[in-house]
Amino acid sequence: MSIDSALSAKCGAEFLGTFLLIFTVGCNVLSGNAIWGGVSIASVLMVAIYALGGISGANFNPAVSLALGISKAMGGPGLDMKSVGTYMGVQVVAGIIAAYCYAALFWSSFNLSPADGFGALHAGLCEAVYTFMLCFVVLNVAAARSATPNQYYGLAIGFVIVAGAYGAGAVSGGCFNPAVAIGIDVSSAGLGFGWCIAYLVFEMIGAVLAAVLFKVVRPEDFGGEKGGPAAEMTSEFLGTFMLVLTVGLNVLGKSSGGAFSIAAALMCMIYALGNVSGAHFNPAVTTAILASRRCQDLTPAKAGMYMVSQLLGGIAAAFTYSTVYHGASFKLGPGAGHGFAEVAIAECVFTFVLCYVVLGVAVSTTTNNSTMFGLAIGSCVTVGGNAIGAISGGSLNPAVSFGIAA
Repeated sequence: MSIDSALSAKCGAEFLGTFLLIFTVGCNVLSGNAIWGGVSIASVLMVAIYALGGISGANFNPAVSLALGISKAMGGPGLDMKSVGTYMGVQVVAGIIAAYCYAALFWSSFNLSPADGFGALHAGLCEAVYTFMLCFVVLNVAAARSATPNQYYGLAIGFVIVAGAYGAGAVSGGCFNPAVAIGIDVSSAGLGFGWCIAYLVFEMIGAVLAAVLFKVVRPEDFGGEKGGPAAEMTSEFLGTFMLVLTVGLNVLGKSSGGAFSIAAALMCMIYALGNVSGAHFNPAVTTAILASRRCQDLTPAKAGMYMVSQLLGGIAAAFTYSTVYHGASFKLGPGAGHGFAEVAIAECVFTFVLCYVVLGVAVSTTTNNSTMFGLAIGSCVTVGGNAIGAISGGSLNPAVSFGIAA
């Protein structure tokens, strides 16, 4: 295949994937699909990544392309800047065309702006953080040399949208992609134009942070020594931060898919950082692994450092979601009609489920699963969050509880 035909194939793949993503976004919004919209959008991203990843890398997002370009420029895996520029142009064009197509299909469009009651900084913070998460997961599951090849990359990347859409989406609309923001804004220019510029700036900030922190947690991919305590502590902080932030945004936004969104956040960060620190993100999980004596690298001293990082991540996340919601927060306590005894039983049972599954799929040499481990562990939050959310809130994690209480 010639260089020109190879480039054409890559550009065609980027156009098709980005078009399908943004067309799906528009159809869900204009259909009023509040409950399943996030899952629908995440799913089209996932299937397009699996279908087209082998052709172009399946970026479908200028922020992802930028993060890969910065990583390459710093000496790590990624894309050369010429390819980054080409991909970005194709993605933006595809986004605009897709937006006009859904507008023509529905004879309607919708404007890009923060939700009522929120300003540029609140929406921008959400866009920056979850664009960071998306780019960071891409770098760790699809670019990191020690994590590739794998079979879960599409699932991990796609379901970042579930993590962000149900919590942050209530504030900013949940773009996490400049091609989405530009497409929506251009197609609805008659209703107002300009927010895509602010969104783009914050999303690109998220992309830059993702590339920088990718180097921090995986210095071996940049010619350095394999990450030691600094990489592991950063990993535990980041994973716990994203988990607790997603909890808070879903609760404050009164999300219809809170437990599933939180589970998706946990799953995606486990896939991203599992082979950096073990991706505990939970002092109860760290305690269980330490007590099992199945992980020789986890000494009591390291376990203590993990727990400190997790608690700090939870506290930082709580201040972040409170900032997004103008200082609002929510109390940690039993649900209406329930007391301490019911809370204790509920939290013990489902924290046991979570820790037992971690030991089974990620620690045991007999039952471990190198592909489905993240989905299995994350799904414990779907189980517990729905089962006991009305009783205790379904924390299942001291870092979540500590962050909320702080």
